[in-house]
Amino acid sequence: MSRSGRDPAKRLRKSRGRKESSTRWLTRQISDPYVKKAKAEGYRSRAAYKLAELDERFGLLKGVKRAVDLGIAPGGWSQVLRQACPEAKVVGIDLLPTEPIEGVTILEMDFMADEAPAALEAALDGPPDLVLSDMAANTVGHKQTDHLRTMGLVEAAADFAIANLAPGGAFVAKVLAGGTDAELLTLLKRHFTSVKHAKPPASRKGSSEWYVIAKGFKGAQ
Repeated sequence: MSRSGRDPAKRLRKSRGRKESSTRWLTRQISDPYVKKAKAEGYRSRAAYKLAELDERFGLLKGVKRAVDLGIAPGGWSQVLRQACPEAKVVGIDLLPTEPIEGVTILEMDFMADEAPAALEAALDGPPDLVLSDMAANTVGHKQTDHLRTMGLVEAAADFAIANLAPGGAFVAKVLAGGTDAELLTLLKRHFTSVKHAKPPASRKGSSEWYVIAKGFKGAQ
């Protein structure tokens, strides 16, 4: 309830001129405990808890000295990274503007641009121990097309990780329901000692997102 005693979710449902999908999203945001928790604890998004939960399960952040955050906006994952590894050098990239984060170098550019990998490498000044990707393509409402577009980003992120990771490093990327395509899964298994899929509790139950977690980088080979 608001201070006026009115139910904000009910008020949203009555708002005119707003798309039904937008109203559903806003209503969900208001009632989402992770959104409330993120605001209370100073995180920029509920997504911060996804990385924290994946780290708790897979031990991703321990000993990380350099890390890349692909699709950094609004910055929740890098916030978690900096808290867990305050001495780590973190570089993030996103098309969207991202407010500065202490200790994080942020590149406002398209990761799919030809010059992006070199820009990331230059900012890191050394091979990363961890490459994170929370990137997802904008959906068009066609399930197969949306899947292909998102998997294209995952494949590009995996190629970057394989080309740049330090031995023993890890790669984490958001995928859709069904997990990683067979060809990409084979590639990851060739370059990492462990490849698993997980859906952290902070992911909404109705969401199709999963994450692929590849640990123990063997080298480009």
